[in-house]
Amino acid sequence: MRVATVTRVYFNWEKRPAIAVAASLREMIRRTLDRLHPVPAEIHILITGDTRIRELNQRYRQIDTATDVLSFPDGSLLPTGLTLLGEIVVSLETARRQAAELNHSESRELHELVLHGVLHLLGHDHTTDSGEMDALEIELRGELV
Repeated sequence: MRVATVTRVYFNWEKRPAIAVAASLREMIRRTLDRLHPVPAEIHILITGDTRIRELNQRYRQIDTATDVLSFPDGSLLPTGLTLLGEIVVSLETARRQAAELNHSESRELHELVLHGVLHLLGHDHTTDSGEMDALEIELRGELV
């Protein structure tokens, strides 16, 4: 029997989803990391709005528009022995719009965006690979979302 890797996920809720999603997001992240990065890890997640994510997108990517998700990889070894994989920032306002456009729940959209962010924290990059991240994300969505 395989023992699950220690994973800590910390949330900062500047905006609150309509339903509680922290437990299911933690479980999805734990299962993703168990599969792809079986090293004790910590991830920080900020759920915010369009104004804040636009500011971050401008500051760090020089793109002056709101986006759905940003990822900030880190990799530092923490005093706890865990590796800080980084921070994921999600705009709840954009997630809600996308969920409505795609005709699925806010919860599902948040899970898909956080999964996307986790893959970026693990070093995957759909802008430079040949479709590997997209394929992996679709596979993981089928299993975990």
